[in-house]
Amino acid sequence: MSSVSVGGGGSEVGVKRVFIGAGCNRIVNNVSWGACDLVAFGAHNAVAIFDPKTAQISTTLPGHKASVNCTQWLPSSKFSFKAKHLDRHYLLSGDAAGAIILWEYSVPEGKWRYVLQVPELHKKGVTCISGIMVSETEAVFASTSSDGTVHLWEVVFPSTGGGDCKLLHLDSLYVGSKPMVALSLAELPGNTGHLVLAMGGLDNKIHLYSGERRGKFVRACELKGHTDWIRSLDFSLPICTNGEAHNILLASSSQDKGIRIWKMALRGSLDRNQSSRQEKISLACYIEGPVLVAGTTSYQISLESLLIGHEDWVYSVEWQPPSHVSSEGITYCQHQSILSASMDKTMMIWKPEKTSGIWMNVVTVGELSHCALGFYGGHWSPNADSILAHGYGGSFHLWRNVGTSLDNWQPQKVPSGHFAAITDIAWGRSGEYLLSVSDDQTTRIFSPWKKETSLGHEGSWHEIARPQVHGHDMNCVTIIQGKGNHRFVSGADEKVARVFEAPLSFLKTLGHAISQNSTFSEDIQVGVQILGANMSALGLSQKPIYVHAEQQTLEKNPNDSLDTLEAIPDAVPVVLTEPPIEDQLGWHTLWPESHKLYGHGNELFALCSDHDGKLVASSCKAQSAAVAEIWLWQVGSWKAVGRLQSHSLTVTQMEFSHDDKFLLAVSRDRQFSVFSIDKTGTDETSYKLVSKHEAHKRIIWACSWNPHGYEFATGSRDKTVKIWTIGKDSSVKQLATLPQFSSSVTALSWAGLDSKRNDGLLAVGMENGLIELWSLAVNRSDNGQAAGVVAALVVMLDPLMCHVSSVSRLAWRKRKNEDCSRIQLASCGADHCVRVFEVNVN
Repeated sequence: MSSVSVGGGGSEVGVKRVFIGAGCNRIVNNVSWGACDLVAFGAHNAVAIFDPKTAQISTTLPGHKASVNCTQWLPSSKFSFKAKHLDRHYLLSGDAAGAIILWEYSVPEGKWRYVLQVPELHKKGVTCISGIMVSETEAVFASTSSDGTVHLWEVVFPSTGGGDCKLLHLDSLYVGSKPMVALSLAELPGNTGHLVLAMGGLDNKIHLYSGERRGKFVRACELKGHTDWIRSLDFSLPICTNGEAHNILLASSSQDKGIRIWKMALRGSLDRNQSSRQEKISLACYIEGPVLVAGTTSYQISLESLLIGHEDWVYSVEWQPPSHVSSEGITYCQHQSILSASMDKTMMIWKPEKTSGIWMNVVTVGELSHCALGFYGGHWSPNADSILAHGYGGSFHLWRNVGTSLDNWQPQKVPSGHFAAITDIAWGRSGEYLLSVSDDQTTRIFSPWKKETSLGHEGSWHEIARPQVHGHDMNCVTIIQGKGNHRFVSGADEKVARVFEAPLSFLKTLGHAISQNSTFSEDIQVGVQILGANMSALGLSQKPIYVHAEQQTLEKNPNDSLDTLEAIPDAVPVVLTEPPIEDQLGWHTLWPESHKLYGHGNELFALCSDHDGKLVASSCKAQSAAVAEIWLWQVGSWKAVGRLQSHSLTVTQMEFSHDDKFLLAVSRDRQFSVFSIDKTGTDETSYKLVSKHEAHKRIIWACSWNPHGYEFATGSRDKTVKIWTIGKDSSVKQLATLPQFSSSVTALSWAGLDSKRNDGLLAVGMENGLIELWSLAVNRSDNGQAAGVVAALVVMLDPLMCHVSSVSRLAWRKRKNEDCSRIQLASCGADHCVRVFEVNVN
């Protein structure tokens, strides 16, 4: 998708989306796999869509004002057997504020459209949406919320493209103080035109309601048996026996670790004299189970099976999608197969044994684990050859059956990303990879993975390493420039900055990921004696694994300390020849911590490094001048070589000028400071405050230097961006103020396009998630001083491409040469997303 606009500069600039990295909201019912073979999930306030075939997130849909709790495709994978020819598919999403939005996806165009917002009847968060297709253009869906209500709706889709969807409210059910958290809808067998709604929740019972398509739903009966909260319900399609469909099955799962299968068998019609029989059900009859009456038809309910096998709460259960058959009168075959997902970090497939009919666990995937919480839900692909789980760490886990005669479920690549606000990003020294840190307490590396087939083109992007898994929320990161091994410094909600160095396993993996013709040098690998790193029990420090110690690690008794809950598995660092899956990322791609930098009095807030790789500057959260000082650290010795005092509140961002002669700092106290830095001596660094200005009326969040000069930009909560220049006498002069923006400016990044003409692009990120690109042309006088700047808005990025919450940081990727017309921009935000855009400057 591209967003093209022409600004005052006259040059055309096109922007296209390259990559989105995001984790899944950590909540049950968040994920839905549609009949169109796309997966929808909530990522913060957006609905994200990914294609399991490419393992790439294709888009995020903005519209919700609160965290997305649940999604539901219409048609879902359950109805894929009759959705092959559909040009338009629909998606429902519900959020934590009670709003439900309907989206339309056009398959031929690959485009999304916001259709409507369902009238807000829910007063609290929507916890589950269940929908069924009752015809090609009609669907019925139910939604439940923690406000104790369940609402039923009919939606009629347009038969031709571009028409309007019609929404009809069918009924509202009030369930009392114990909300329902699981729903399932089905058409009752026997061509009665009746629907059945199953709901379960905090009272441990399954409540069944029946009603006509457009009539009121009445309470029919309840099913008892589970001893803890009901977490998931799913009706099968009617089971065909001898060409007739008389039975329907309901699967239920619970926090009691069990799964129950209930059978609803058509008993026949009731005449008016028999209808009173419902009240006369005796206890003896209850062994079989209650009778559900819908209109003039009744159904005998019985417990078909009880499945025990999981060792923790069973969060989801789902029937295998029916397959298409073309025999006379029957269009589908409902398989007797169930997928369950549990907090014990396993998914299981259950089927009845052919001879005895006893339900057995035939496939188990995942890893029964003490040291990590498990799965929130599991889903079948439409053709049932793949199963997908989403987990506690915002992660996806996908297995595909690659066996021909025997089942052989193998893990597959999936998209990944942070599951909390991302606070900072930094490009690798030559732009080979992108490093990000987040409130989810992890540091991640994303990189394009070179495909052998696409010579001259970058491959698709993937997360290739997780260098730091920490015990505190991460706030800032900087990559150390210069020669030698790859290193970065990160800061979290602690008073210590930590230095990390790339292990040999990462350097070799990076060699596989990037092009064979690239500048990646094997010289770096020489002398690196550390293969990887192990996590400590508290999750704060990461200890190195040395190359010569690898053999000793493998010879340890595998049964040692397996029984203790605190045991953390030993990392097995390996060189990856293809993008890693979640289990590898979580443990085996850590970087060893080489130094700790002590000195700050509060939690770290901002970091930056110079272009020579000699200095790192750090700041912390502060409410006084003594605490707000900036510390300078010498790379290598890691000694503190300076404490720069100027501000009275937190320094929010710092950046060195292109030649490292100046350090710019902006602060919550609405002022910026410019320090001159002199690194003439080997161990000596002298510094001096040369300018300080109260530049804005509100907090200054962002700053960025012109890569070709001494001009810089500052951005503030007052919705303005100002351009400044430093003269030869170190005095600061304001060159321009850009027109007021629609929201607080939270991120800036200045890219130099042409050093001779002093042309540049300024990326501006805002609190509302939107990003704008401005062209900046600096006019210089005869003595080389900046006399003015010509600014023009070039592109306002399409909101569909942007973040849905505050932009935390923007960073331009280094270009191989200045003649290159394409330049990449990375952004991160509070919406859990890392994004990479390609900007084409002609």
